[in-house]
Amino acid sequence: MAAFYRIYEENPNPREIAKVVSILKSGGLIIYPTDTVYGLGCDITNLRALERIARIKGVKLDKANFSFVCHDLSNLSDYVKQINSTTFKILKRALPGPYTFILPGARTLPNPFKKKKTVGIRVPNNAIALDIVKQLGNPIVSTSIRDEDEVLEYTTDPELILEKWGSIVDCVIDGGYGDNEPSTIIDLSESEPLIVREGKGDLDIL
Repeated sequence: MAAFYRIYEENPNPREIAKVVSILKSGGLIIYPTDTVYGLGCDITNLRALERIARIKGVKLDKANFSFVCHDLSNLSDYVKQINSTTFKILKRALPGPYTFILPGARTLPNPFKKKKTVGIRVPNNAIALDIVKQLGNPIVSTSIRDEDEVLEYTTDPELILEKWGSIVDCVIDGGYGDNEPSTIIDLSESEPLIVREGKGDLDIL
């Protein structure tokens, strides 16, 4: 059964964050809170963990559209081609926030993603998620956890998430009730911004 840690967003306990980071570094999968729905994530540098997430989602790793959850925009050039000033201004206005931005992928992408022309970048406005990524030292590869057969598309109660996912993942973080509205996805890889999915987050950032 997965480890279950209660972490408070107002003041995340560094010792609890360190336990989560240790699980990620050893190839573990975590379910963690964001500023939208709960996410399923792993260390971007751990191939075994990436393959596990792809299997859970029923996709091939090189075809998967996972987001890269970053602490801030400082290491963006490791994953994204050089972007123009207009795009950067949009990112600065919107992040941290409930948006996923699709940007042109860099040649320096980790091996499993080398063939990808674009990547989804996320900097959630959630102290728990940001502290995990900061302590880890590199992004988490992440995807939303969905309930395909239920009235609610996304489970918001961490204890119910543990019940359903506890035997599949290595850690579930209880960061309080999640949202049931996903992030807004905006494609900035072409000359004009394209709204791929309207979710949480205002569009006046464009």
